[in-house]
Amino acid sequence: MTMIAISVILCTYNRCETLGKALESVASCEMPDSTSWEILVVDNNSKDRTKSVVDEYSARFPGRFRYVFESKQGLSNARNAGIAAAEGRAIAFTDDDVTVNPHWLENLTRPLMDGRCSGVAGRILLGDFHPPSWLAIGGSMSLGGSLVQFDLGDEEVPLDRAPFGACMAFHRDVFEKFGGFRTDLGRSGKNLIGNEDTEFGMRLILGGLSLLYVPSAVVYHPVLEERLTKKYFRSYWYSYGRALVRQKAERHSFVKVPKVYINEFRRRYRWMRGEDRNWYKKAQGRFFCEVHALMALGQIVEGWRQSLNSESRT
Repeated sequence: MTMIAISVILCTYNRCETLGKALESVASCEMPDSTSWEILVVDNNSKDRTKSVVDEYSARFPGRFRYVFESKQGLSNARNAGIAAAEGRAIAFTDDDVTVNPHWLENLTRPLMDGRCSGVAGRILLGDFHPPSWLAIGGSMSLGGSLVQFDLGDEEVPLDRAPFGACMAFHRDVFEKFGGFRTDLGRSGKNLIGNEDTEFGMRLILGGLSLLYVPSAVVYHPVLEERLTKKYFRSYWYSYGRALVRQKAERHSFVKVPKVYINEFRRRYRWMRGEDRNWYKKAQGRFFCEVHALMALGQIVEGWRQSLNSESRT
């Protein structure tokens, strides 16, 4: 029986219209004949034609795909189900709305197979789109990360920040030692609370493992029109603030919560003034400030919830 070297985990929820393009690009990756690999599509309780789409690609690429159904809602639940079902020594992750470079998988996993590191982050580039006037996707006030952009340049470098889930890979033994993705984080349905990928990556970095950024492992992430609205960004940054609090082990008292996170916003405000004293005259600067204020509000709300829950258990 052939041992699987690499498992690709692609989680999906009600995206049958875009799923096929993602599966096509991953299945078309150019890999050495000596490397055995599989693609696990984890269906997170979809109600659309997701299963039919996977069946179509399974027929087109015999032996390449496996279908996994996870009824418990939430991206972390789906990723953990994929890890449990995966057979590869290296486990790679990508999303159901991206396309990958033909050499993406080989370049992403080579440092793992060579034993150079325990985890790898690839390069996530945004698809062609025209950002609105209020949105900066580069420079000191960039909000490009909100659209799933991860680009640290053209050179391989050790990572001091966590990878994004659309383009990352790890040794299997990493999960055996550090556990899986936290299920209190990660998107679930329309809930925008995320950070399950970055929390996991930082867990590894703080645990002393080496992670590497490989720019030649490229995925292209489309920018959907519904995400180019102020409403979406406001919801995203408010939810991001809540997720940041969930990540932290420390808990503040109910009275202290607002002071802690308002002070964090003040530090960010002072940094903005140091970067550009006339930020308030620019639409991008004003909106950057606005969403960071919403992030602070999300931190306050989640901090209050956490402190109340802690007090109720004592």
